[in-house]
Amino acid sequence: MSRSSDPEVTFAAFYRQHYPAVLAYARRRAVEHVARDVTAEVFTTAWRRRDIAEQRGLPWLYATAALVLRNHQRSERRAAAAADRLSEHPPPAPDDHATDHAARDSVRRALAQLSDADREVLALIAWEELDVPAAARVMGCSTPTAHVRLHRARKRLRAALEQIESHEQEED
Repeated sequence: MSRSSDPEVTFAAFYRQHYPAVLAYARRRAVEHVARDVTAEVFTTAWRRRDIAEQRGLPWLYATAALVLRNHQRSERRAAAAADRLSEHPPPAPDDHATDHAARDSVRRALAQLSDADREVLALIAWEELDVPAAARVMGCSTPTAHVRLHRARKRLRAALEQIESHEQEED
């Protein structure tokens, strides 16, 4: 592909050239709306990494599409498992709701006491449901470093929660 001095023009040509093939690849592996979403995400990633994408071309786009599809399938499995877990349990009683609310409030206050780095590693693992190697990539560190950060963040969160609970017991 010839290089234009304008990256948007160059990428637009790259997009027009490869979009049909990437969409066809995704359609062979997913339903239409998922295939379109996957293709959009592939080209969003390609834009962010356009030097690599444009250099490596269609094979790189296919590899990226495969990763995006796997992530989508993993998300679908998680959502189905969560729905199954929810359907197995009756709605909480009103007093359970009050207890849950108090617990959430305690966790929020404890998290507020932590550093941004501690909150980030905890959020990546607990809320984003990443494994430690994936969280390490997001944080830009090695997997062993991420394990240490997670361990220390959990320890500090536990200490903050214990402090909040002891303070609440003193008030009662």
